[in-house]
Amino acid sequence: MVSGTVRWNQPLTVTEQLKSLPAGELQDEPNGTQVSVLDTAAAMVSLSDNTATDMLINLVGRPAVEAALTTTGMASPALDRPFLTTREIFVLKLHQWPALAERYISADEPSRQMLLASTVDRAPLPAVAAAGAWIAPRDIDSLEYFASASDICRAYASLAALAHRPGLFPIGQVLSLNDDSLALDPAQWKTTWFKGGSEPGVLTMAYLATTRTGHSYVVTVLAENPSQPIYETIATPLMLSAIKGALTLAARH
Repeated sequence: MVSGTVRWNQPLTVTEQLKSLPAGELQDEPNGTQVSVLDTAAAMVSLSDNTATDMLINLVGRPAVEAALTTTGMASPALDRPFLTTREIFVLKLHQWPALAERYISADEPSRQMLLASTVDRAPLPAVAAAGAWIAPRDIDSLEYFASASDICRAYASLAALAHRPGLFPIGQVLSLNDDSLALDPAQWKTTWFKGGSEPGVLTMAYLATTRTGHSYVVTVLAENPSQPIYETIATPLMLSAIKGALTLAARH
């Protein structure tokens, strides 16, 4: 392997420090379990596997992820610096809540980095039961991953360009594994990419779909409520219907 590059078949190791809370499955694997970069990426995208996400962040390093925010055209990349791992978000929202989160939110970027290294990253992973009791929104306007619909569109466009480069076609395979029940007509649509995310008060769904004539469209819905949870059993079908309708209309032009 050339220095600074990553191979799809490169093995990554599940460790206690990299384990996060569900969603996902890798957090249940024994420490020392090895998973390829490709399978880790597949778990991150198709299952929203938080441990897989953190394993990949650890592989490339936080600075590389933060640099990608700029290269993909994000309008305000500073909103996501330091770029948090999922484990760090769980610790901030579950460990010593709300005192630790308030310390982090009130700090500037260098102080946040110090707090992560000195306290957050040294804290034990909260119990799954603690996450189960987290049902109301917690600082979603100041402690989350931040991106606009336009940012997500540019990120998808960047990924689509990368997927056409030699050796990077698995990007498209990974993003096509799960359409979250959108079920576009295969006679009209060739591929559907999907990534979503949620926490109490936040529900996001983002699609890039490509017709059989080669036209690609991005539709994303970003829902938030800082004071009340979003009931996904009600919201998800409505969002899927709106997304499917938008793609259908787009493909007619």
